[in-house]
Amino acid sequence: MARVNLKQPNELTGEAKAAYEKLEAAGKITNMKLVMLQDYGTYKAFMGWYDSWESLVNTVGLRAATIYAHSVSTTNGCILCSLFFISDLKELGLDPNDFETSENEKLLQELGQQIVKDPTKVSDELLDGLRKFYTDEEIIIIVGFAAQMQATNNFNSVLGVDVDARLLPLKDYFKPATWRDALSE
Repeated sequence: MARVNLKQPNELTGEAKAAYEKLEAAGKITNMKLVMLQDYGTYKAFMGWYDSWESLVNTVGLRAATIYAHSVSTTNGCILCSLFFISDLKELGLDPNDFETSENEKLLQELGQQIVKDPTKVSDELLDGLRKFYTDEEIIIIVGFAAQMQATNNFNSVLGVDVDARLLPLKDYFKPATWRDALSE
């Protein structure tokens, strides 16, 4: 259950109301967007995620982008974002908990995990491996997306944004990250 009270759509005003109406007409309302629309500046800032996502997909392809985003979200422990990408993996015909990766997809998974766990310790070896597939400009796009994804993960996790109804049947596919457990010992 969300940790903040939500305004009803009819309580939104100005740019937030216009954005809601546009989302509603396109069938793109999500619980996260409803929470963010309570402050249009926050909503607008986070909608930059879609630009970053588009750049990522154009750079690595839809499958690799989805695997990467799933890696960032599950390592970060964000159930809402993880479930979105679990849904996307299933749409690609992949079992979210058991699928084969290509060499570049494996490197992207590892990068997503390392960025979340400790961005100051992303290894030179991993970046050298990525350079077999991507230019420096493309690596900037890849890392930039992870930063956007983490911000979204943190927003949803801190505020406990409710899982969207369409994702509830997928909850059993979510495997919470356990790497942080070792940090508290």
